[in-house]
Amino acid sequence: MRIVKLSPNRNASRPAKEKSVRESQETRMKWANVKLIFFREAKDQLRDRRTLFTIAVLPLLLYPLLGMTFMQISQFMREHPTRVWIVGSAFLPHEPPLLLDSRFAADFATDQDNKLLELVIADYPPSDIQGDLESIAQEKIRSGEFDAVLIFDPDFGEQLDKFRRSMSKSQNGAANTDSAAPNTVDPTFDDPLLSETPDVMRAPGPEVFYNTADDKSRIAFQRLSRVLESWRRSLVQQNLEASSVPLEAADPFVLVNTDVAEEESRSAATWSKVLPFILMVWALTGAFYPAVDLCAGEKERGTLETLLSSPAKRSEIVWGKLLTVMMFSMTTSLLNLLSMGMTGLIIFQQLAKSADASMAMNLGPPPVSAVVWLVLALIPISALFSALALAIAAFARSSKEGQYYLLPLLMIMMPLMMLPMLPSARLDLGTSLIPVSGLMMLLRSLIEGDYAQSLAYFPPVSLVTGVCCLFAVRWAVEQFRNESVLFRESERFGVGMWMRHLIRDRGDTPNVAEAIACGVLLLMIRFFAGFMAAAPTGWSDLVVLMLITQVVLIAAPPMMMATFLTRSPRKTLSLRLPAWKTIPAAILVALCLHPSVLWLAEGIQHLYPISSETVQQLKPFSDLVAQAPLLHVILLLALVPAVCEELAFRGFILSGLRSGGRKWTAILISSVFFGLAHGLLQQSLSACVVGVVIGFIAVQTGSLLPAIAYHFTHNALAVSVTRIPDSWWQANHSWTKFFVHKTESGFLYQWPFALLLAMVALLLLQWFRVQPYQRYDEESLQERMNKPLPSSPGDLRSSCQATKAEC
Repeated sequence: MRIVKLSPNRNASRPAKEKSVRESQETRMKWANVKLIFFREAKDQLRDRRTLFTIAVLPLLLYPLLGMTFMQISQFMREHPTRVWIVGSAFLPHEPPLLLDSRFAADFATDQDNKLLELVIADYPPSDIQGDLESIAQEKIRSGEFDAVLIFDPDFGEQLDKFRRSMSKSQNGAANTDSAAPNTVDPTFDDPLLSETPDVMRAPGPEVFYNTADDKSRIAFQRLSRVLESWRRSLVQQNLEASSVPLEAADPFVLVNTDVAEEESRSAATWSKVLPFILMVWALTGAFYPAVDLCAGEKERGTLETLLSSPAKRSEIVWGKLLTVMMFSMTTSLLNLLSMGMTGLIIFQQLAKSADASMAMNLGPPPVSAVVWLVLALIPISALFSALALAIAAFARSSKEGQYYLLPLLMIMMPLMMLPMLPSARLDLGTSLIPVSGLMMLLRSLIEGDYAQSLAYFPPVSLVTGVCCLFAVRWAVEQFRNESVLFRESERFGVGMWMRHLIRDRGDTPNVAEAIACGVLLLMIRFFAGFMAAAPTGWSDLVVLMLITQVVLIAAPPMMMATFLTRSPRKTLSLRLPAWKTIPAAILVALCLHPSVLWLAEGIQHLYPISSETVQQLKPFSDLVAQAPLLHVILLLALVPAVCEELAFRGFILSGLRSGGRKWTAILISSVFFGLAHGLLQQSLSACVVGVVIGFIAVQTGSLLPAIAYHFTHNALAVSVTRIPDSWWQANHSWTKFFVHKTESGFLYQWPFALLLAMVALLLLQWFRVQPYQRYDEESLQERMNKPLPSSPGDLRSSCQATKAEC
C-alpha cells in the first residue's frame, strides 16, 4: 500500500476552497429551478376554475354586462315634472309678459320646460292662508306639496317702471348737459328719483324658496332659474331701448373660442388619464388573489412544506411564484383594458346615433401607441404589485385573512394612483420621484405624444420604479426565509383573551404590533388635534399650544403604553446612562450635518415648492417666533420637542420595532413615523432623513440621551441662524463669504465647506458604529429566528455546533 503524505498547508486550504465553492454555488440562483416552480404554479392555477373565471372570463364579461345594464337602466332615466307655487303674479309688468295662460311665455321657456314645470298661481297674499308668507312657503316645500316657491312683492312692477323712467330721464339729462356745455348741469332738470342711489332705484327681486337636500326641489330651482334669467335679459334690453342706449352696450364684445387641439389630441388627453388608472387598479387586483392562493392557500392545503423542503432555495421559490403572479396580473389588466375599450366604444357610438346625442362624449379610440406604452409599463408595475402581494400573502395565516389585506393595500396605493389624475398634476422632477405616480404621469405624457418631456424624466421614473421593485422582491424573499412568518398558527380572537395576553405575556419591551399601533395612534391624534386647535394670537398662546401638543399629544401616549404594556418602561424608553463620550459626539454630528440638512431642505423645496397660501398661514406663527426672546424660543422649539418626540419615536416605537430582529428596518420605519408627524410635506421629507441619523445613534448607544442631544442641537441651530441680523452678515461679509452665501429663504453653506463637514460627520457615525451594540433579549431571539435554515448537511452540522457553543 502506498501512502501519500499531504502537506499541512494543503490540508488546511482544501476545506476552505471547498467551502467557498459551495457557498458560491449556493448563492447563485438556478433559473432551472425557477422555471420548474413557475410551470408548476402556473399549471395549478390554470386548473383552478375559480382562478380562470376571475382572471380570464370575468374581465371579458364584466364590461359588456355593465354596458347592457346601463342601456337598460337608461330607459328609466326620464325627467319628472316639478310643482312650482307662484305668488304675486298680478304685480308683474305687462311688457314683456312672463306668464301667459298659467304657463311661462314661450320667449323665455322652452316647450320641454313648460311640460316639466307645473305652475300653481296664487294671489298676494293667498286668500286661504294666514300668517307669515315666507314661513308658509318653507313649510310647503318641506312637506313636499311644492318643489319650489316664487314670490313677487306688491311693488315689484311699480319699481320696475320707476327704474326704467329714471334711466330714461338720466340719459336725456346727460344728453342735454353734453349739448349745452361739457362741464355744466342743466338747472331746469330735476327729478327726485335721480337723488336716490342705484340700489334704491332697483326693484326688489323675486324670492325663490327651494330645498337643496331634495333632488327634485333642486332640479325645480334650476329650471326656474333658467326661465327667470331669460326674462331678466329681456327686461334689460327694454330698459336700454327706453334710455336710447344701443343694445350692444350690454354686450360690448363677443368671446370667440378657438380650440387649437386636434381631435386625436383631445382623445389622447382623455385616454391618458383613464387608461393608466385602470391599468394600475387591475394589475394590483389581478396580482393579489393569485398570490393569496399561492401562499396562504398552500398553507391551508399543506403543500407549502413540501415545496420548502425541496432542493430549491427560498429566492428561487419566490421568483417562480413571482413570475406566476406577474403573468396573471398582466393578463387580468390587458383583458380588462380590451373589454372596457370595446364596450365603451360601442356604447358611445350608440349614444351618438340616438336622439339624445348630448349624452355621447366626443371620444374616439385611444392611439395605437398607447397600447404599446401600456404593455411596456405593465411589466414593472406588475412586478412591483406581485412582489408586494406575495409578501403580504406569505404573512397571512389563511386565504380568508389574506383577502382582508387587499383593502389596506388599496388604501395605500389609491392616493398614488389618484394624484396623476388631478388637473394640476404635471410631470416634473418632483413628481417623477413619487412611486407609482411618476410612472402614471410618464404614461400620460407618452400617450399624449409629448416625447421630449417623457425622455427627460424617463431616467428618474425608471430608477424609482426599479428600486421599489427590488425592495419589494427582497421583502418577499425575506418573508419566505422567516419560518416564524410562514408557519404562524391560526388564533382565535377575543377581547378578554386579548386583554389577558397583553397583561400576562408582557415583555421588557413592546412588540412590533404595539409599536406600529403607537405610531398610528400618534398620527391620528396629531391629525384631529390640528383641526381643533385655534391659531395662537400671542406668545403665551403659542407656549400653551406647543406644550399641549408635545407633552400631552406626543409624549404622554407612548409613556402610558410603556407603563401598561411592558414590564420595563425604563428599558423600553432607553432611559439609561450611555458612555459619556457619546453625548458630545452626537452634538458634534449635529453641528457637522447642519450644512447638509440645509442643502437637503433647499433641494426639497425646489422639488416641491411651498404654496403661497401655506406661507401666509404660517406667517403669524413665524412673526411670533421672531419677536420672542431667543432663549425662550430655544427652550420651546428646541428642547421640548427634542425630549417629547424622542420619548415617542426613538423610545417606545423604535424599541418595539427592534424586537422584530432587523435594526435598519426598525430605524427606517420609526423615521417614517417621525417624518409624518410633521405638518408640512417638505418638513416630513427632511425629518425622515434626520430621523434615520438619530435612530442610528440611539440604537448604537442604547440610550435616548445622545438622541435628545442631537435633536436639541439640530433644532437650536435651525431657530438660531434665522435670528442673525442682516447687518451682521454685511459687517462680516469679507470672511463669511467663504463659508455661506445668502439665498431668498435665508442662507446656505458653501458646498465645499458643507461637504467637508459631512465627511467629518461620517467619520463620527463610523465611530458610533464600532461602539458596543447592546441588543434586547427579544431582538436577539428574533434575529436567530430570522436566519434562514442551512441548505446542506455540512452547514447544518456547523450551525448546530455554533448554536451549542453559544448556549
